Amino acid sequence: MRYRTPILQRLKPHQKQLETFQFLGYGSPAIDTLTCSVTFSYTSRMQMKLELVAVPVSDVDRAKAFYTEKIGFHADHDHQVRDDLRFVQLTPPGSACSIVIGIGITAMPPGSLKGLQMVVADVKEVRDELVKRGVAVSEIEVLPWGSFAYFSDPDGNRWSFQQLPVRQ
Repeated sequence: MRYRTPILQRLKPHQKQLETFQFLGYGSPAIDTLTCSVTFSYTSRMQMKLELVAVPVSDVDRAKAFYTEKIGFHADHDHQVRDDLRFVQLTPPGSACSIVIGIGITAMPPGSLKGLQMVVADVKEVRDELVKRGVAVSEIEVLPWGSFAYFSDPDGNRWSFQQLPVRQ
C-alpha cells in the first residue's frame, strides 16, 4: 500500500516526529509538498491449530481397539459422560492432532469420512509394520508429491500415509 500525501500534513499529529524531520532538513512549514512512499506489509498474529477430528464409527470399543492395537494410536481419554455421550480421544504417535470417536459425537454416518492423512518418515516401514499387525494396507503408490499407502478402519473411514518427497 502506498501513500502519496504531503508528509508534513501526515506528521502534524506527531509533532515530535515533525520536529525531527525538520531538524534533518526534510521539510519546513513553508515546504509541505515533500512526498514519501511507504510500503507496509501485514503479518497475521492469528494462529490456528487443528487439534481434534471426529471420526464416525458404529462400534466404539471395536474402533478403539483397532486404532490403539493395530494402528498404534495412544488412548488419551475414554469418558462415558452419560448414556448418550461417550468421548474417546485417540492420538497418532508424534501428532499434535487427535481423533475423537464415541457415542453422540457426530451426526456423520459411520464410515463416511474419507481422506484423512498422516505424514510419516518412511511409508514402507509403516506399511510393513501395519501388515504384520493384520491391517489391510494398500501397496505403496509413488507420485511426484509423495509416496502413499491407504487403509480403512472397520467402518470404512479411509486413511492414507504420506511420505513427503525429498526436497531439493
